[in-house]
Amino acid sequence: MIHLPGLNQASTAAGQVDLLFLVLLGISSFFVLLVSGLLIYFGVKYRHGSSADRSNPPATNNFLEIGWTVALLVIGLPVFVWAASMYFHDEVPPNNVLVINVLGKQWMWEVVHDNGRREINEIHLPVNYPVKLHMISQDVIHSLWIPDFRVKQDVLPGRYTTLWFEATETGEFPLRCAEYCGTQHSGMTGTVFVMEQADYQAWLENAAQGTSLAAQGEQLFSRLGCAACHKLNEQEDGRGPLLLGLYGRTVLLEDGTTITADADYIRRSIVDPQAQIVAGYEPIMPTFANQVDEQDLLALISYIQSLANEDGANQGK
Repeated sequence: MIHLPGLNQASTAAGQVDLLFLVLLGISSFFVLLVSGLLIYFGVKYRHGSSADRSNPPATNNFLEIGWTVALLVIGLPVFVWAASMYFHDEVPPNNVLVINVLGKQWMWEVVHDNGRREINEIHLPVNYPVKLHMISQDVIHSLWIPDFRVKQDVLPGRYTTLWFEATETGEFPLRCAEYCGTQHSGMTGTVFVMEQADYQAWLENAAQGTSLAAQGEQLFSRLGCAACHKLNEQEDGRGPLLLGLYGRTVLLEDGTTITADADYIRRSIVDPQAQIVAGYEPIMPTFANQVDEQDLLALISYIQSLANEDGANQGK
């Protein structure tokens, strides 16, 4: 079934977003009508030539000022708490989330699944299962928007952003770029295919192309000569930090600060290795900024993450 954009509530977040929007619209409409009504009332009452009493106009009215301040606080604070709780919920995905990589570029969406399956302007995903999009831009700022899911997130060059949701209906849903990104911005569209979980698993297995993303990263790791410095065994001496169990671990830097070895840290260490030097190691690693593109970086990060998974470390991206 093909859905018209924005007319369906096809995710777990859609109903709450719509309800919050309607509440805000109702509150705003009430005050627009109240203020407009008072303007019209006083404009008529105190019009030029009217017999309204204008003697001894009050300079202040403490009861009125305190009253509208308290009233706005009583109305606004619960809405703020409600919206903030929705925001934090939407920013923190559950643990059992399916991660799908998305690369934005002028003017298309490239989607990479962990088994190596690639899509252009299409995202296949299972229904009633949390999905997290792990996204980065190859060129300018884009914004991935799925209207029927009521979710939208900027996709930035040089930094990973994430977006998670849980689809509640099967079918085809429009995918849009909501950030002007160049002359063909309006054509940067696509389709989200939501499938039953068994159908999605069968599609993923049957449509697998080539090697997995982690295996591609392992091949690239070897081709670039990374293993010469980064050893995979604790008994081996290397000129670079050990990668086994690195992903998700806290890393001590040369300046005494610490950082979590997430996707952004690993990407930065590859393209700008002098920015954050690990304590105890010399700043000898060359930059690979001109040798690998964003697709290669995704593969390398997936490979390093798989090393962390083997070591029992954090498995999230």
